[in-house]
Parts: sequence; structure tokens; C-alpha cells
Amino acid sequence: MTVTIYGIKNCDTVKKARTWLEGRGVEHRFVDYRAEGFEPKNLARWKSAVGWEKLLNKASTTFKELPDADKQGLDEKKAVALMQAHPTLIKRPVLDVDGNITVGFKPDIYEQATSDR
Repeated sequence: MTVTIYGIKNCDTVKKARTWLEGRGVEHRFVDYRAEGFEPKNLARWKSAVGWEKLLNKASTTFKELPDADKQGLDEKKAVALMQAHPTLIKRPVLDVDGNITVGFKPDIYEQATSDR
């Protein structure tokens, strides 16, 4: 089983998810896309798996600070461009277990994602 968790090191939800994985002995790789950069191919893969609406974190400080013009008329193309320009707009964490994508952290979903393999 290959497990990768994507997010930002200082995000509380990412910390909870990593602690959960470590507490259950789930080996994983952590990618901090603020520090390490972001690969657009991952965004395309995640968007295909969960949809851009679920991936875009409209509750984030970054989203709230965007100019109104950027927030109005959001569609897939505009949302993807915004997430590429501002990776902190991506809901965190993104969990990739053997290519299966989960966004956000819920222990029961993580349990299912990591125990079925």
C-alpha cells in the first residue's frame, strides 16, 4: 500500500490526519506543497477523482481574501486556475492511497481507506 498525504505542515487538520496515520502505524509520505511546490498533474488527478467543487476550499482565508472578481462566476476552469496560483485554496489534507483520493480528514474514512488494502 502506498500512502501519500498532501497539505501544509502547519495546518491543524493536516496535523490531525498525520497523527492519526502515525498512531496506527500507517507508513506514509507527507508532501507540504507550500514548501516543496505543487505539481499541476496532481491537481488534475484530484479534480477528476473528487470534483473541483469539493477540492476548492471556499472557507479558507486565502479564498476570503481574493478579490470579488476572482470569486464571482466560478467554474471549473477558473477554480483550477485559482488553485494552481494559490495552492492554499485546496482543501486539506488530500490523502492518496494507491491512487484513491480522499479530501479532508475524517477518522472513519481514513480507517476505511487504509484498511481495505
